Amino acid sequence: MLYLSDFTFPDAEQEHTFFMAQQRTCYDSYYPFQILSVCGLRRVEFEPITIFYGGNGSGKSTALNVIAEKAGAERDSLYNRSNFYEDYLSLCGMTLRDDTKSRIITSDDVFDYMLHIRSLNEGIDRKRDALFQEYLDVKYSDFKFRTMEDYSQLKKVNKSRSKTQSKFVRSELIDNVREFSNGETAFRYFTDIISDNGLFILDEPENSLSPARQLELARHLEDSVRFYGCQLVLSTHSPFLLAMRGARVYNLDESPVHVRKWTELGNVRVYYDFFKRHDGAF
Repeated sequence: MLYLSDFTFPDAEQEHTFFMAQQRTCYDSYYPFQILSVCGLRRVEFEPITIFYGGNGSGKSTALNVIAEKAGAERDSLYNRSNFYEDYLSLCGMTLRDDTKSRIITSDDVFDYMLHIRSLNEGIDRKRDALFQEYLDVKYSDFKFRTMEDYSQLKKVNKSRSKTQSKFVRSELIDNVREFSNGETAFRYFTDIISDNGLFILDEPENSLSPARQLELARHLEDSVRFYGCQLVLSTHSPFLLAMRGARVYNLDESPVHVRKWTELGNVRVYYDFFKRHDGAF
């Protein structure tokens, strides 16, 4: 399924024309200008799975965020758009199906999700400690019912005297949210968020995932495209994700940018050469 067919970024000439018309000279950065034009990323034609590959600083995350902003993709974490973001977006073009459901998922989203679960459980733990003390205070208090204003306290006294401490606390408190390892939590986040029939933009989803989890994620992403009508645009260094069936890979380490087979990419060749040198150890 193709929701997003193509996207064009401004080239160096368009950026130059924009700068010549500016009277604002107090800015040190014109981000996202002068990032993608340097590597010659001009036009992207999409497949059901499209990947931006490149080293740190190559602009792949910038490309994803520009596409997401232009497409109006839903996002959880705040994103620093900069003073020139709208100017840059106005120079971009795209072919996007009407009423496309789109979402961008970044490493910050996954990290915030893990922190949310942890802080939620910490809050539950603090409340549990307070309830343990409340149980003892209420159960052994010298309480006497005098007016209807004491009714709520009467109910607490009766409940504490009819239940054990653990049953009293359990009746007043929700259970802890089950915590997993960072990798398991990250994997579950992706499988929960990526639903059917939509455009999903993923910025280095392999972060926090072991190689085995990366393989699981690759299978889940392939199935999401094949069976559930999803389109994926992502950035990654992971050979397991780069090797997904039918993926079109744009190599941002080249200028101008070219579409390459995953086996031709520098990062993948580093892995290949490393394991070839140590072949005898297996």
